[in-house]
Amino acid sequence: MAFLDHVLQSPAYGWKDDGGNLVKPGVGDIFKEFFSRLNVFNDVKNWLPFFSWLKVFCLIPFFFLFVFKFFTLGLLAAAFIYSMIVMGTHGTIWHHRYCTHGAYKFRNGFWRFFTQNLTINVIPEEIYVVSHHVHHAKSDQPGDPYNAEAGFLYCFLADVNHQPIAKDLSEADYDRVKLLMSHTGVKANTYTQYQKWGSYVNPARATMAWVLNWSFWYLTFYLIGGHALACTLFGAAGFWAVGVRTFNYEGHGKGEDKQREGVDFSHRDKSINQLWPGLVAGEWHNNHHLFPKSARSGFKAHQVDMAWYYIKFMSMVGAVSSYTDSKKQFLEQYHLPYLAAKNAEKKVLVEEKV
Repeated sequence: MAFLDHVLQSPAYGWKDDGGNLVKPGVGDIFKEFFSRLNVFNDVKNWLPFFSWLKVFCLIPFFFLFVFKFFTLGLLAAAFIYSMIVMGTHGTIWHHRYCTHGAYKFRNGFWRFFTQNLTINVIPEEIYVVSHHVHHAKSDQPGDPYNAEAGFLYCFLADVNHQPIAKDLSEADYDRVKLLMSHTGVKANTYTQYQKWGSYVNPARATMAWVLNWSFWYLTFYLIGGHALACTLFGAAGFWAVGVRTFNYEGHGKGEDKQREGVDFSHRDKSINQLWPGLVAGEWHNNHHLFPKSARSGFKAHQVDMAWYYIKFMSMVGAVSSYTDSKKQFLEQYHLPYLAAKNAEKKVLVEEKV
């Protein structure tokens, strides 16, 4: 646990006060931290969060071209599907279930590379993966990098303010970061390079991967539907890149207890199952917090899980060599006992009436 206490760069306002309570910074403090950490001229080690938001801003012109030049109802439908379903599901498949939790394994590096680049490259794996391990260890507690109790902006700007790794890790701790990231295929900086750049990934390699990915997908979309389709889908990716930053705030009840009996079974935190994120991205979040290493989190019949369908299909064709599926365990430990208890309650009520 000590490693996860300091693996992330602490914000200037800190994680908790002297009494151990969560620090809830004001709007001014959050924005001050945000712009300070984007300042690559003051510290080159700020390059990764700057790089992450640079990609978002580079997508904005495509969005405006779609809205003001190429807009049609057909392209709107394409944008909706690509943003809400394709990008969302891929984030669950790649960043969440594979990179962070290792819920399944690829047969070889080709299929890992194929899955990694199924969509337009937006979120750096390093920012997502390491911080998400901390999130699960400290969910809704001080130190959780996107603690919903601290408010919307605390979560929305967390990729800059709270999620980057610390810049002063020892070599032993940096080796532990490498262990968390090694299976992703993202090549690590040496410790000397880490001390220079403050990151696991090297800026040259990250930039090259970005350029190649965007070039491939723009050309592909252009060949299918010209500049109109390419700008539409790149704009849709930008829309998703902004929207996804709201998920953990919503997915943890906006910091309130919004769990429902018979729907949310993990009570260690405030995570909730939401219909929309579940349907479009397989993010049945409370189920996921129960079984974070499961390649499936849509455990009930109505819980559509397109991320799981992709993983299962890849297993069937031999691209995925193994996976963990916790559906049976969920049913046996939580859902079926709940149904049995409710049926017993109904039986008692009936007998009392008689």
